[in-house]
Amino acid sequence: MRVSREQAAANRERVVKLAAQLYRERGFAGIGVADIMKSAGLTHGGFSGQFGSKEGLMAAACSEALAQSAAYWDALTAADPQRGLAELISHYLSPAHRDAAGQGCAIAALGPELARAAPAVRSAVTSGIQAMLDKLTQALPAGADPALAMQLYASLIGTLMLARAVDAPELSQALLEQNRAALLAQIAALAPDSQA
Repeated sequence: MRVSREQAAANRERVVKLAAQLYRERGFAGIGVADIMKSAGLTHGGFSGQFGSKEGLMAAACSEALAQSAAYWDALTAADPQRGLAELISHYLSPAHRDAAGQGCAIAALGPELARAAPAVRSAVTSGIQAMLDKLTQALPAGADPALAMQLYASLIGTLMLARAVDAPELSQALLEQNRAALLAQIAALAPDSQA
């Protein structure tokens, strides 16, 4: 039985959103296409027509995950970029974000796997990273060196990856707390009212 274009589009969106979550939770090697399709309540039959390959789904899932992060970042920084940036840092380096890999940052969740991924996946990730760097640059206090956005993004991702990697809860918590405090202090020192 053929499905309408609207239903096919809705099915595709459901698969992409689910894949974005499951890949972040389990990694690319941790779940197969058949399991993703089954979790979405669909058969494997329509997969090739929608995505072409596993790498096509991985690229779409990474784009979706990064778009979700971008929308969240936009919501935080829209009204007051500097205050939003502090909130972003606080949320990003929180136990809640650490413990919810499937809902959080795709870069921190998939880390080294992305460096070995297919070109289509890396292209999607590159576009997403550039968008996130642009958002961070826009949220920096006026006059701040734009290179700080790269340093900040790398610090956030690296800290979260380390906090997830260790099996010592105290060390994980210390990584989050100490790096969060250091980044917040760095951003606060750049604020125009702190320069007086």
